[in-house]
Amino acid sequence: MSWRLLTGYQLCRLCLFRKLEPALKIKPSACIIYETDSKSNKENIRTVEKLRSCSVDVGKIRRLKGWVLLEDETYIEEITNILKELGANKTVIASILERCPEAIVCSPAAVNTKRKLWQMVCKNDKELIQLINQFPEPFFTVKDQENQKLNVQFFQELGLKNIVISRFLTTASSIFHNPVDNNKRMIGVLQKSYLNLGGSEASAKAWLLKLLSQNPFIVLNSPTAVDEILKFLQGQGFTNSEVLQLLSKLKGFLFQLQPGSIQNSISFTKTTFECTDCDLRQLIVKCPALLYYPAPVLEDRIQALLKEGISIAQIRESPMVLELTPQVIQYRIRKLNSLGYRIKDGHLSSLHGTKKEFENNFTKMQAKQGRPFFNPVASLNVEE
Repeated sequence: MSWRLLTGYQLCRLCLFRKLEPALKIKPSACIIYETDSKSNKENIRTVEKLRSCSVDVGKIRRLKGWVLLEDETYIEEITNILKELGANKTVIASILERCPEAIVCSPAAVNTKRKLWQMVCKNDKELIQLINQFPEPFFTVKDQENQKLNVQFFQELGLKNIVISRFLTTASSIFHNPVDNNKRMIGVLQKSYLNLGGSEASAKAWLLKLLSQNPFIVLNSPTAVDEILKFLQGQGFTNSEVLQLLSKLKGFLFQLQPGSIQNSISFTKTTFECTDCDLRQLIVKCPALLYYPAPVLEDRIQALLKEGISIAQIRESPMVLELTPQVIQYRIRKLNSLGYRIKDGHLSSLHGTKKEFENNFTKMQAKQGRPFFNPVASLNVEE
């Protein structure tokens, strides 16, 4: 039932109940709500029924994004038809709509435009629907479509492979909403910086594409930030070659740092390892984590190593160990201890590397000692 005042305002239910009590005096201004600000809190029955007919768990949508069910206009049939045309079955469609219910309020025309955009970098519809199923939210974000298209074309012209661009569309979609001119400007700044730091024309493109594939968000930086960081490092005595190595090793994340934070890390490192300016620069180039991580983080990691009996001299000899968290260090030291290897008496290089690299090295160490491998999923041969 709709109740309205002569002034054009809508009365809330609690105030309506109170208005019917003559003994209770209330101020009208305290209980009226502008009609333009009010919204029905009733679910769209047609939307709920159509979702259920698609085997969608409506309860899950209520918990996650219930506002979708309140919308007057939805496009369930149109969106499901688009997904079917791409090869999605009923189970996949239900899964997509449950995880990204806002898809049903997207204009079918806009979704078709987005489909054409993603088809520019996908081999076929099978690959496209797999991407949509994995990352439905970026696909059903249908704003700035013309700008997104221009960015896709720009990255293709730059030389990035379609498989890399498709990864960007799903995991770094914000760079496609960035004005294409801004992205072009930033790429130009990076190319110019590489050449100014001594990089060759012949390797500039390969260097840039590798950097971009490692960290696409680098294009969201400003040219001013890039110039500020490069000048700061040069002011600290780093040569052009050393700055270029830091830029490459840190995959462009260098530009997300502030000179003040870098200065604190440099001062902490110099004091902790008691080294000269020249030794300090060599240490940082060897382990850029000394520049990237704030001083408190570095201090926590060093203290964790010292508690394990590792000396400052060992850390200085192999600073890459500071790229690992204390938890990872403790885990790896325990595993090495199980082989009788005492890390405090040896070199820290056995702790380095990614998880896969460490596990491979650990397996080789086991093999050298002639220890049997334990497969936790293998069946046991037990004599009855």
